[in-house]
Formats: sequence, structure tokens, C-alpha cells
Amino acid sequence: MKWVKIDKVLANDYNPNLVAKNEMGLLYHSIKNDGYTQPVVTIYDKKLKKYIIVDGFHRHLVMKTFKDIYDSTGGMLPIVVIKKDIKDRMASTIRHNRARGKHALAGMGDIVFKLLDSGWDDVRICKELGLEAEELIRLKHVTGFSKLFADVEYQKSWTTKNQIKIAKEYENDRKSKI
Repeated sequence: MKWVKIDKVLANDYNPNLVAKNEMGLLYHSIKNDGYTQPVVTIYDKKLKKYIIVDGFHRHLVMKTFKDIYDSTGGMLPIVVIKKDIKDRMASTIRHNRARGKHALAGMGDIVFKLLDSGWDDVRICKELGLEAEELIRLKHVTGFSKLFADVEYQKSWTTKNQIKIAKEYENDRKSKI
């Protein structure tokens, strides 16, 4: 692993991976709070005298897009360099993308339950995990957290105000970052 100036790193022209706006916001939040915990995988192109991304385009994009991230590393991006021909690089890109997998609903629900149980409020959970208010409500239901309130009289206005508050605070926070 080494650190190189970001202007020495170029995107490849074949990556099929797209990241939704919400997930890009979460990636920014993650890098801002945790730093670069995974290097960008590259090959070195001798003709161009540049590193070409195999995996990590969106981590690269975050640094190019957000000045505070760029400034936090002095414009240096962590990379690893592999040696692969174009066919093997394409296969490697797909392997990296697919190996990340998806979060299991039950596992996410358990984490949300533990965070709620430890005192985090809905707004913080949505912000830190990149969840929409509706996703949090579903996860609360799946974990049984909502059953803790089974004997409490349902009040539509309370639920609506709480959901609106979560959504408004989350959206304001997201807009201020993007």
C-alpha cells in the first residue's frame, strides 16, 4: 500500500458499478469520520505514467469531489498496485464489486436494535448508517423493537411528527454534505 497524488490516478473505462446518491453520501461520511480504511486497487500504466483504477472509483471520486477530504490527506490517495492485463482487470473489478455483497436484513436489524438499546436516537442512527426514516421503521419492526410499544396506545400524530423530524434532519444533514 502506498499514498500517491490523486492526479496520478485515473478511472477505468469499463466499471459497471453505480452508487446511489444516498450511498455516496454515506461513503463521504465514512471517509470523513474514519479516513480511508481501504486503499484503491490500481494497475500502473507505463505509457500514461498513471495508475488506473481496478476497484475504488467511488473512494477516488469522494476525494476529487470534496475539498475537506482532499485537504485531510494533502491530496494523497491510498492505493495498492496489482499486475493484470485488461481482461483480468475487468474480471477483478467485477469480483471486487460482487464480493462486497449486501447487508442481510436480520443482521442490520440486530445492529439497529443494539444501537437503540444503547441510547442512540433515530436521527443519529439514520445519519450514521445512511438509513432513510422508512428503512429504520421497517428494521425496528423486524427486530421486534416495535413490540416493546405493543401496549402503548397508537398515536398517529406522534408517529408522523417523529418520522417528519427524522426525515427533515437527515435530509438537511445530507444536503449540507453534498
